Amino acid sequence: MKKFFQSLLAKYMLIIFMALFLIQISFLVIGLFVLGLAENIEDSKDNSRDYGVIEEKWHTEAAQIEDASIDQIKQHFEKWKHEYSEASMFWVNESGILTEALDVTEEIPTEWTSAFTAKFIKDRYGGEPFTVIAFVGNEEKDGFIVLELPREVFQPPIQKLYDRYGNLLSIGILLIISLFIIVSFLFFWQIRKRLLSLQDAMTTRDVVGMPTQIKVKKNDEIGQLEQTFNEMVKELRESKHREQEEEQLRKELIANLSHDLRTPLTKIRSQTYSLGREVLTTGGKQSLKSIENSVVDMDRLIENLMSYTLLMASKYKYELKEIDVVRYIRECLASWYPAFEREGFEIEIYLKSFSSNQWRIDPFWLSRIIDNLLQNILRHARSGKYVAVKTESTSQYDAIVIMDRGKGMQYKSSKKGAGVGLSIVDMMVQEMDLVWEIDSGKNGTTIKIKKFK
Repeated sequence: MKKFFQSLLAKYMLIIFMALFLIQISFLVIGLFVLGLAENIEDSKDNSRDYGVIEEKWHTEAAQIEDASIDQIKQHFEKWKHEYSEASMFWVNESGILTEALDVTEEIPTEWTSAFTAKFIKDRYGGEPFTVIAFVGNEEKDGFIVLELPREVFQPPIQKLYDRYGNLLSIGILLIISLFIIVSFLFFWQIRKRLLSLQDAMTTRDVVGMPTQIKVKKNDEIGQLEQTFNEMVKELRESKHREQEEEQLRKELIANLSHDLRTPLTKIRSQTYSLGREVLTTGGKQSLKSIENSVVDMDRLIENLMSYTLLMASKYKYELKEIDVVRYIRECLASWYPAFEREGFEIEIYLKSFSSNQWRIDPFWLSRIIDNLLQNILRHARSGKYVAVKTESTSQYDAIVIMDRGKGMQYKSSKKGAGVGLSIVDMMVQEMDLVWEIDSGKNGTTIKIKKFK
């Protein structure tokens, strides 16, 4: 239950309940206020504001006035004015002369003709203001008196209150709704801010490339997510540390193993040299040659393994120099001619100059790349009996092209070690800002080492 009350769901439900409570309280207060005003208005009334009652009363009291005089009419008007403060009244005598008027705002003629009287009655019938015309006295010989009241006087008290305070009521409701919207916005804005902070922590990396932990401030759902994220970061750091320790151990093992293997290989070479000076049968000589070849292959594999380990640890030193790459390739190929001729390979060399033969590279690394690629051809593409080294130049790049007619890299050779050799080539090429491409099929393999212009 404690976890539920700390959750975002509980907090938002609390916001909703508070909003509903405020709305109910507001309506209750407004209702009581309106009801109190309405009761005060009703209590303050000493008469009924009904069209029929007022009209009948006006006619009755007008008929009771005998031998009308100005004083009598004034008293009559003042009495009604006391009861109906909004009223306006005037008296037109038997001669059609406007004799007395009280609070009449519009202009009315001082002499009334029959035609104007008829028109006045027609205009006022059912219109604004409410108008009652009554003859003075029973004999109707003293003219007529007119009572005018604004029709809003006859509105119910609730309607009057709405007309007077309706805008205030609407503003109050809008304020409550706006308050709820603002509180909800702040609630979700805080959630969004915390989620964005968590996202930043996920994408930010420290000096070792690991995500950074985030400070957990609350124990709600997002806080639990932040805690889980921190635990994940901790596990990643521990895993990274274990991986680094294992990597270091592996590198040390490979280095020690490479060193330890070279010692017996040196001894084997010495023994094969001694045996070569002895008188051997033809079969013995062939066995000795096979042993020598195996020793050479083993030595090259150890060298590749050592180089690969140093490259992975970024400890294989290199020095960039401006060299004539075409000339340097010719020098590298010179040492490989005897090996390919001994195996019966067809050799084609087409080394034409580039627009600029100067490449900024490490000569030893380039030599190592060429050696590894040619060694792979000699060991794994022997069936094709063909090797070609060319230069290729386009508007985008200059390239060194090495080709064979073997069975392709998808073919599994009985010889081992090609994978490590190509991995070394890949790392060296990338380190010298070169690009290489391999196109291998059943009819042979083409490798291009490119330098973009």
